[in-house]
Amino acid sequence: MSEALEILKKYWKHDRFRPLQNDIIDTVLSGKDAFALLPTGGGKSICFQVPTLMNKGICLVISPLVALMKDQVANLQKRDIKAIALTGGIKSNEMIDLLDNCEFGNYKFLYLSPERLQSDWIIERIKNLDINLIAIDEAHCVSQWGHDFRPAYLKISNLKTLFPKVPFLALTASATARVKEDIIKELALENPVLYQQSFARKNIAYMVFEAEDKLFKIGQILKKNPQPSIIYVRNRKSCLDISSQLQSLGFKATYYHGGLPSREKDKNMQLWMDEKVQVIVATNAFGMGIDKANVKTVIHIQLPENIENYYQEAGRAGRNEEKAFAVLLTSPSDTKQAENQFIKNLPDKEYLNIIYRKLNTYFQIAYGEGIDEKFSFNLNHFCVKYNYPVLKTYNAIQFLDQQGILTLAQESSQKISLQFIISSKEVLRYLSLNPNDEEIILAILRTYPGVYEIETAFNCSLIAKKSKKTEKQVVTILEKLHEKQVIDYHSKNNDASLTFNEIREDERTISRVAKYLEKQNNLKKAQLESVLHYVKEDNICKSKLILSYFGEKEADNCGICSYCISKKPKSKDLKSVSQNIKDLLRNQDLTSRDLQNSTNTSPDTLIFALQELLTNEEIQIQPNNTYTLKL
Repeated sequence: MSEALEILKKYWKHDRFRPLQNDIIDTVLSGKDAFALLPTGGGKSICFQVPTLMNKGICLVISPLVALMKDQVANLQKRDIKAIALTGGIKSNEMIDLLDNCEFGNYKFLYLSPERLQSDWIIERIKNLDINLIAIDEAHCVSQWGHDFRPAYLKISNLKTLFPKVPFLALTASATARVKEDIIKELALENPVLYQQSFARKNIAYMVFEAEDKLFKIGQILKKNPQPSIIYVRNRKSCLDISSQLQSLGFKATYYHGGLPSREKDKNMQLWMDEKVQVIVATNAFGMGIDKANVKTVIHIQLPENIENYYQEAGRAGRNEEKAFAVLLTSPSDTKQAENQFIKNLPDKEYLNIIYRKLNTYFQIAYGEGIDEKFSFNLNHFCVKYNYPVLKTYNAIQFLDQQGILTLAQESSQKISLQFIISSKEVLRYLSLNPNDEEIILAILRTYPGVYEIETAFNCSLIAKKSKKTEKQVVTILEKLHEKQVIDYHSKNNDASLTFNEIREDERTISRVAKYLEKQNNLKKAQLESVLHYVKEDNICKSKLILSYFGEKEADNCGICSYCISKKPKSKDLKSVSQNIKDLLRNQDLTSRDLQNSTNTSPDTLIFALQELLTNEEIQIQPNNTYTLKL
């Protein structure tokens, strides 16, 4: 058994590698650069994690996704593998300690965003590390034609001069031919070995259905396929609404979005993972790091922003290789709604400048200051205060995040502060009259001795733990004390945090990135056009449309998508063609082209007949792509 397979078994409990993984591992172990284009679920992380564990030293992993970095670090730590992520909001002195751990603590993985590589002192510290591999995840971000272009990725090639003998491994799940060329050029990969798995997911039936009553259609689909399902929606409100409506129809459902508290996210996700609910209704925040093999159906009830995102989200179905469904439900109004959301709300340079300045004003950041400062942030509050449109403002902030100027993290939190406004003697009197409140109040007084003198920040979960009560019970008591004028109590909900990654320079900051804004806006328009083409094109196999988008032009009809099903021949015709195929194969093995010529039938009918015969195990495919009759 190879050492790589032994490591795979030891840490991941898998008996074999997925396609191309072992080849990619061998390439980077030999010191060569590699470019791996593996679709969603292809196991990209194994390609750099296994060879790193086989070698002395540490792997530098560059990734733009904070959530994915945290998820991978947590998964490695669960396997007793030492890993660290330098995410936004970490102060310089903390980063120094973490980098010390990497240098002297036998750590195997250092995850960081490309923006971190723009700090000279971090580069100096990285130069001291014994790096054995540099992995660039989401490598499409280096291309201005990629769907998530980040200028900071252009700096990664500088590492080539610092580590000339260290192999680079570029990884992505979605890249067109143009983007692939950009990745190789901009990362300065040296004669990289290219590994590309086909984007074809032969077990996924891509379905597009027009439905006025989408909820009714969803119900039909879920009844027909009672296995685990994901429903993707566009916003948080829809998560709760659709989940509640499905529950009222008798389906077991939960929901997931970026604004939920971590505890609720984990609880809802676990309910679905354990199959205590059939359906999870989610925004695109759901999916990273989720590997549930038996998802039967992925349903989108609104148009996706681009084919790349749709392919990745749809690809969470059928990872067990059994037949699965990717369903996109549309209605006549969807096109207009998508244009309003994705196109009409794109910010221009002037609007970007306004939002950046106003954010600095909102958080009272002076010119030349603000680097690494982190703030709780509620987008709706910000937009109401300054009378800005929410969606356009969110797009502007998201662009600033992609450019690395700031980091927007979706996280729900409740900020509570309080102060006792009666004397300690009066508090004792209150306790004697309200003994049921005693445990919580005493826990507060013991934890915050200065709570009589000043307004004090309050940790609800800590007090709940100390008083052996629930957080809900603690909040109920606080509201009661406030009502009885025992305490002054303030509670503020936030749905995100903002970290400023560089000093405030206003016009200079925005001018530096504005050149990318127009190109990104034009790209988004073109991407939405591709989505509309996918939805509206009635005369081409849906799988072929997706494969063509990613540059695979020679694909055959899939035979199972909504287009192919609509063209399916009558059973009588199919039976006749199937018998004809078997008669021909009794004499010799034949290719599909031979059978096409000999049966004189349409390509679609032939495909359906061949698929049915394969499914029924009446014929089989030989290694040379000929069909043979099974004895």
